[in-house]
Amino acid sequence: MPDNRVFFYYSGWLCFLTFANTTKQTGNVTVIMSSKPGWVFNQSGVVPVYRGKVILVTARNSKRWIIPKGVVEKDMSPHDSAAKEAFEEAGVVGSVRKKELGRYRYPKWGGTCTVRVYPFYVETVLDRWEEMHMRKRKIVSPGEAVQMVDHQELADIVLAFFESMKKKQ
Repeated sequence: MPDNRVFFYYSGWLCFLTFANTTKQTGNVTVIMSSKPGWVFNQSGVVPVYRGKVILVTARNSKRWIIPKGVVEKDMSPHDSAAKEAFEEAGVVGSVRKKELGRYRYPKWGGTCTVRVYPFYVETVLDRWEEMHMRKRKIVSPGEAVQMVDHQELADIVLAFFESMKKKQ
């Protein structure tokens, strides 16, 4: 099945629509049937590491545990945008690394979000932060984080990251 994509910018986000086409041969006529387009949103997030543990936050509209993440800000690199999300959503200050740990996808806003994940080493956990009234924050062991996060692909990324850290020690 061919996959057609149309790329465009929307409010500074690089997005694309996909149209999955199927063909059906009926005599001398080929009918092309197109599915609904799917939006793709580019996001970035961090695995906040604090004293060997992970800081998770709840999603705004549910009690699901996630990492700080959001749509990549216009004029920001994905890793810097992710660090900004960590400050806003989890109230943490530290340093983000440029090397991507992995990517995961999930459905949202009538399309698919692709999240690039980066390591973030927390230096300060703030008592008060921008989204403290919208989210809960929890500091947990890497094993607990793997069990708590809502997406299996994200759990795999967190697990692989901490396993690689053990090998370096």
